[in-house]
Amino acid sequence: MFGFLKKKKSESMTTNSAASVGRGFLVFENTSEVIQAENLLAGSGWTVRVMGPPPEIQTGCDLVIEFPLIEELNIVRELENAHIPPIQVVPVTAPLLTPVNLFHTTDFGLYLMVRAANMKITIDKKDLRIVNISGGGCPDVPYLAREMVGKTLMDVPQPRTLGHTLCGYALELAYQELCKQCSL
Repeated sequence: MFGFLKKKKSESMTTNSAASVGRGFLVFENTSEVIQAENLLAGSGWTVRVMGPPPEIQTGCDLVIEFPLIEELNIVRELENAHIPPIQVVPVTAPLLTPVNLFHTTDFGLYLMVRAANMKITIDKKDLRIVNISGGGCPDVPYLAREMVGKTLMDVPQPRTLGHTLCGYALELAYQELCKQCSL
């Protein structure tokens, strides 16, 4: 049996103000900077998570990075040294500053679909074969679909190696979430 067949409560579904204590948001000018910052920080071992920004701090970029607030000085210094400083650092102090969950999972019985931002990936649950890629408006979406549909989650190249747009990044997040739910 695959992990998604087990009934469990996802961590991302239990976000509340208590879970956000000691967390902050890094706000960036554009999505490209978020991707670079996430790669840098995760590669350095920081516990970070890309989220949708709460409406109160939306600046035009569709993403923020949630991070451990106690590490603010070290994280900001590392980002500045890499020439990708955030335009704003916001401590999560109010329940209204709840980030928007990027992931939505829909179980269609035989199929499982995960949506991250505006990109969706759907698999056949019996063999983990990708049956559909959809969403977004980026020029690489048809290419991503052509390269991934018909292959299993274990045999497909990661979307981040194929696409370089916000849609490719969102598809990578959906792919990772799907692998996590399937215990891969």
